[in-house]
Amino acid sequence: MKLPLELVATVAAAIDAGTLDAAARTLHITPSAVSQRIRALEERIGRSLLVRTKPLRATEAGEAVVRLARQLALLEHDTLRVLGLDDEGPVRLALAVNADSLATWFLPALARIVADGDVAIELHRDDQDYTARLLADGTVSAAVTSQSAAVVGCSVTPLGVMSYRACATPGFVERWFADGVTPEALSSAPVIEYDRRDDLQSRWLRARGASVAAPPRTFVPASHDFATAVRSGLGWGMLPPLQADGPIERGEIVLLAGDPIAVPLYWQQWDLRSSLLDRVARVVVAEAQRMLDPA
Repeated sequence: MKLPLELVATVAAAIDAGTLDAAARTLHITPSAVSQRIRALEERIGRSLLVRTKPLRATEAGEAVVRLARQLALLEHDTLRVLGLDDEGPVRLALAVNADSLATWFLPALARIVADGDVAIELHRDDQDYTARLLADGTVSAAVTSQSAAVVGCSVTPLGVMSYRACATPGFVERWFADGVTPEALSSAPVIEYDRRDDLQSRWLRARGASVAAPPRTFVPASHDFATAVRSGLGWGMLPPLQADGPIERGEIVLLAGDPIAVPLYWQQWDLRSSLLDRVARVVVAEAQRMLDPA
């Protein structure tokens, strides 16, 4: 069975645009033509590809088709560049990265990646435990992830370790931990968390023998604002060195007793022979190895 590339690209365009009307404007065809192309591919493979919600969502089969479309676009870009025919503007490359990497070391690498003008980056931000799923469904071509096991069809490169340490302001420590950072004190001291999937503080509490459920929580779902919240005394929280070292040196925050939580990070990317994707990987890996703790 052959999958007509025009039909494959149309499915990806529909997912990117969110609606058939928007996809039609992108492809310079009518909405009816978009619908007919998608229906033709669905009939050919015998599976539904899209869930007609707003925005459109891909089914499991649709995710496989979208992933194929993304990979073909990447390989086409590489081929056109080799032939000296890449004059249609930069190729779009979608990457996934966790919030703390984005707020600390990832953007300088990104600046070097786009300097040549042949790539436009679309970033997807998620927790490091969840970015790998965006590779599996074709949303992104590569991801910073805590998952060491390769997603099917992907390669894995260690980046380094982000070590999170429990921090709080001196005034917070004086109020809540006057008798030490004990399990009893931790059960009542306010804690800051990124969101409800953030388990770093809970892991640290368990390691200290403290209750995970008892402390009052404040949720601050942005990496920079999370660090600001810790420095402002809203609660204690786990910070990486790139966000904690400067404030510690200035006396704005102090370390709480207890071992850090080490989070190994990995670069996973589609296992393609793509010069662009390999160039992105080299820049990201080099920057990570310069800024993160050794794996």
